[in-house]
Amino acid sequence: MYHRLRDYHVPVQVLDEIFSNESDLKTLSDSWKALEDDGLMGDEIAEEMSAVILEELEDDLVQSLSNDKKNNYI
Repeated sequence: MYHRLRDYHVPVQVLDEIFSNESDLKTLSDSWKALEDDGLMGDEIAEEMSAVILEELEDDLVQSLSNDKKNNYI
């Protein structure tokens, strides 16, 4: 999973964080297995999962920037 997600541009730091957290890794593994059960192959799964991870990163970044901007005005 790790290397396939790296192939789809998920940053190493993000993957290291996911793979070092039991809960996050279980969520990732369960989701991966569910997509396999739906008939998707490894690269298709990695593409889908990386899109979700990168979207969440983008949302977190926007939220962080928004919070920083608010804190600068306080």
